[in-house]
Amino acid sequence: MRQILADTGALVALLDRADLHHAWAVDCFKRLTPPLLTCEGVLAETLHLLSDLGPSVTALRRLNNERILKVDFAFEPHASAVWRTIEKYGDVPMSFTDGCLVRMSELHSDCVLWTTDSDFRVYRRHGRQVIPLLLPS
Repeated sequence: MRQILADTGALVALLDRADLHHAWAVDCFKRLTPPLLTCEGVLAETLHLLSDLGPSVTALRRLNNERILKVDFAFEPHASAVWRTIEKYGDVPMSFTDGCLVRMSELHSDCVLWTTDSDFRVYRRHGRQVIPLLLPS
C-alpha cells in the first residue's frame, strides 16, 4: 500500500461538512490506510481554517492523538531543499506548506498526496517527476 501524504484542503474537506469536497474526502478517507503523514504547516493551516468549527477542531486533534494523522517531517534538516523548491515555483506561488509536502514526496518515493490543491499538478519532485495525486475530479 502506498504511503498517503495529507494536505490541508483534503483535511478541511474531510472535517467541514459544508466544504465543496466533503463527500469526496469522506469517501477517500474510508479507503486510506493510516497513518496519513503530514507536516506541521498542514496542521497549522487546517486548524486556522477550521477555527470556527469546534467539533472539527476536536476531530483534527483526535486524528493526530490516535496517530491516524502523523506529523512526519522536520523542516530544519530539509530547509535548503524546501527553500529551493519554493523559489523555483515563485510564479505559482508556492506556500511554505506546499514546499514541505513536495519535499516529503521526495522522501517517501512510494506515496500519494491527498489534496484538493491543483497546483500540485504543476509541482515536480526531484526536479522533473510528477507527484502522484489523489484529487477530486
